[in-house]
Amino acid sequence: MAKTVAPKTKHADAPINAVLSPEQKIELYRKMCRIRRFEQIALKHYNGGKMGGFLHLYIGQESVAVGCVSLMGENDHVITAYRDHGHGLAVGMGMNECMAELFGKKTGCSKGKGGSMHYFAPDKNYWGGHGIVAGQIPLGTGIAFGLKYKGLKGCCMAFMGDGAVNQGSVHEALNLAALFELPVIVIIENNGYSMGTSQKRSSAYASCLAERAAGYGIAWEQLNGEDVFEVRARVKIAMDRAHNECKPTVLEIATYRYYGHSVADANHKKYRTKEEIETYEREHDPISVLSGILIKEKILTEAAAAKIDQEALKEAEDAGVFAEKSPFPDPSELFDDVYWEVDNKTESGGTGRHFFND
Repeated sequence: MAKTVAPKTKHADAPINAVLSPEQKIELYRKMCRIRRFEQIALKHYNGGKMGGFLHLYIGQESVAVGCVSLMGENDHVITAYRDHGHGLAVGMGMNECMAELFGKKTGCSKGKGGSMHYFAPDKNYWGGHGIVAGQIPLGTGIAFGLKYKGLKGCCMAFMGDGAVNQGSVHEALNLAALFELPVIVIIENNGYSMGTSQKRSSAYASCLAERAAGYGIAWEQLNGEDVFEVRARVKIAMDRAHNECKPTVLEIATYRYYGHSVADANHKKYRTKEEIETYEREHDPISVLSGILIKEKILTEAAAAKIDQEALKEAEDAGVFAEKSPFPDPSELFDDVYWEVDNKTESGGTGRHFFND
């Protein structure tokens, strides 16, 4: 865990943060530690050959998911891309089901069929985990349409990376969100690199990526993602706009990933300098920023922070043991949970070529 850094926030006293109890502030810290430790243990097992497929780590970006999710009410929803572990844990998914999914085990949140990129928890208003770049943005816009259609006061936060902003589906979704005045908050988690390509080499923009929203008459804003209190304070504005005016917002949250685009990204220390990575870890680590604030407020001590971190590590290690001991799905279940209509034997499930065979 990174060392405590000096507090830099001016947002801890924002109304949405001022009402937090000491226990609630500590819980924000605990959730960020749990994500960090889960990811580290997942990486250990991936490198040990226990997992297949991809593994997109969220280490360095924890304050974004935790800050946004902490604002959710009964009718607020989340959908994201393939870097989805942090969002899943933030909404309250258990480490066991999340780790088991990485191992491809039956006890996983998607019964071992989704893997790293496809976490789901509908009971927690969490709709994935999507492997198609930007494919989740139209879906999130559709969720927002559903909320408006049903007359529910809520929103959908649809997350994507900075590389996804150039997909045509994003612009189609923004166009519809503006036309229909939908309560969707499109959140660009800008970690600076589209896979291995820097923002300047991958995207054309004037001042920032979020400014593209201006072309659709959609409100937009840039914010610093290293401070969970800033995330909460400024995302709350967008959430109020969605709840009270039923209008969309595009937010660009500056953040940073310590590892590669995925674990398969072996060159992540070549297209970024060692100094760049170390400077961010030393001066901008979101967990260290928060612990520094809480220690200054005398809500947390160094010893208490270390204890929380060790508890998170133990929970992650135990989840690894659980995943290893869990069974694989039975081959007979291969076609289960593919099409709802087929599983539930509806009329439409009995027609068409659902599995593309005779």
